[in-house]
Amino acid sequence: MLAEALVALAAAGGTAVAQAAGTDAWESLRQRVARLLGRGIPERERTELERLDRTAADVEAAGDGETERVLVGQEAAWRTRFETLLEEAGDAERQEIAIALRELVEQVRQVQSRGGGVSGNTFHGPTAVQVGDHNRQDNSFGPGT
Repeated sequence: MLAEALVALAAAGGTAVAQAAGTDAWESLRQRVARLLGRGIPERERTELERLDRTAADVEAAGDGETERVLVGQEAAWRTRFETLLEEAGDAERQEIAIALRELVEQVRQVQSRGGGVSGNTFHGPTAVQVGDHNRQDNSFGPGT
């Protein structure tokens, strides 16, 4: 049985994987999760990469009204994988896994906290988009500008 803190960490890891699918954090996170769950065995890492790719495809394919359900399912699936990893590890290895899992969660939090990203939008006509802090943008559209 895992300590409550490790169960919470596994849940945070599952949430991080689901929320990162399709974002700027995905490629880096995908590789790190595969290494962590693959435990240094190339074939296991490839299997985890395939699972991660299915996760991203499922999240991206979710239609209107389905996204939340898909995310909840993916969060639960990855939480379970992280819990199993932690349960099967010895004490010393469990500590290393916990550290790596905390770093994964923090990586996703940092990318999300940057915010301001623009994704999945359709623009018709002149468009100006600006992302960042303390920026200035002057736009003029149309004739005579």
